[in-house]
Amino acid sequence: MQISKHLTFEECTHSDYADKKGIVNNNPNDDVVDNMKLLAEKVFEPIRDHFKTPIYISSMYRGLVLNQAIGGALTSQHCSGQAMDIDMGDKGKPSNKEIFDYIKKSLVFDQLIWEFGTDKNPSWVHVSFSKTHNRGQILKAKKNELGKTHYENFK
Repeated sequence: MQISKHLTFEECTHSDYADKKGIVNNNPNDDVVDNMKLLAEKVFEPIRDHFKTPIYISSMYRGLVLNQAIGGALTSQHCSGQAMDIDMGDKGKPSNKEIFDYIKKSLVFDQLIWEFGTDKNPSWVHVSFSKTHNRGQILKAKKNELGKTHYENFK
């Protein structure tokens, strides 16, 4: 099944972590699939069209068991199919920063998070979209001295 022109259901539900840990049944219900399709339409496809190259997602849908296993937030929008993590890694252009900047300047979104990395490039980009309310919140994820993640407003 296609979620959008350039995203398959398998890409959106696959997790290397789940494979390693033997977590099965990462299957969304119909409402979650509808959210995934909307996220793909409003965020993923415009990014893909703008850069005219494949864009790689490392995480989209996470069932509750998988989300808990990776230490995801209890209210994670990944569980409702409203969030994705984009990671171009070593795949060349565009960089994660270029994708972050494009989303920030050009798209409607609920949350946009610069996930760790350096001041020049995030390790990955988290972006979410809601069919009912998009806050346009821009954050930067950091680890404190105890290794716990906290979020700051992006400057």
